[in-house]
Amino acid sequence: MAPLIEEHPEVQVFDEIGMIEVGVRTIITRCLPVGVNYPQFEVMNLLARRGEDQTPAQIAAALQMTPGAITNTLQRMEATGLALVEPDPKDGRKKRVRLTPAGRSAYQRAMAAIKPRMESLREGFTQKEFREVLPFLKALREWMDETARLATTNAAPA
Repeated sequence: MAPLIEEHPEVQVFDEIGMIEVGVRTIITRCLPVGVNYPQFEVMNLLARRGEDQTPAQIAAALQMTPGAITNTLQRMEATGLALVEPDPKDGRKKRVRLTPAGRSAYQRAMAAIKPRMESLREGFTQKEFREVLPFLKALREWMDETARLATTNAAPA
């Protein structure tokens, strides 16, 4: 008989978060209009929540994407008519991103398809349960952000 491996609670928390993230991606991906992928949806969702006219760097930071990944995603969104990436009128070195009418429409269709899943989620858990877990999740995310920032600033030179 194989020995039982004692799982530390912090390991179990990250395992659960990882599985939840995969589940969320799967559900959302299945709800997206044809031709829209998950990273593009993340950009559309961010622009809808925070307002358009974000820079690619702001989007990359918010979504924790590399500059190359966000450039690729935005280029694909431009090529399919979902977004416009235009020079910043105040600072020509920067660019600004906004959704096109087709991008807004695709986002609205995705959200309409996701809505029944969200309603089911709300039926499965109480608002109180969501509120109770939020402080821990926010603190964990902030700790992770700070740890990542420190790892970047303390990295040994190549």
